[in-house]
Amino acid sequence: MPEYLPTEITAGVTLDIPITLTAYPAGGGWSLALVLRGPQSIDLTALANGDTHVVHVAAAATADWAAGDYWYTIRVIDGTDVFEVESGRVKIVGDLTAESDGYDGRSHVDKVLSAIEAVIEGRATRDQESYKINNRELQRTPISDLLKLRDQYRDEARRMRAAAKGQSLLGRRVLVRF
Repeated sequence: MPEYLPTEITAGVTLDIPITLTAYPAGGGWSLALVLRGPQSIDLTALANGDTHVVHVAAAATADWAAGDYWYTIRVIDGTDVFEVESGRVKIVGDLTAESDGYDGRSHVDKVLSAIEAVIEGRATRDQESYKINNRELQRTPISDLLKLRDQYRDEARRMRAAAKGQSLLGRRVLVRF
């Protein structure tokens, strides 16, 4: 079954999605609605172009969309009957041109990985894991725990990059000959 909606929509960019449904043609009395629910509610109605439904939203309108994860449904309506054609999840990403100085577009995983690596680098010059002055005590996370955590986040970052490129999430391919 084809997927009509992309997995990611960028706010501030024109959205133009032609949807051809032979069982529910736009010229045959069917209208199409795209409903998104998430950080805000977005209800769209497709225009008819022959037998094709076209979801068209100008860039000025998408610029107001809040970034985040949305759940959606695409439905066709003929006045009495309503059928769901597709449903799922879509991510709306913010408009990069609307971001201010200091914007950090890295994923959560990449930010945490950088923070862990910064702590490891800073700890390279300190030899104590804890100390006590008067009634105050400071304990640092052991280096071995930080290294394990770093490795976990490295693996997660690698999986995210592989998924974004459409590569296997199970690791590299091993060829075997019998």
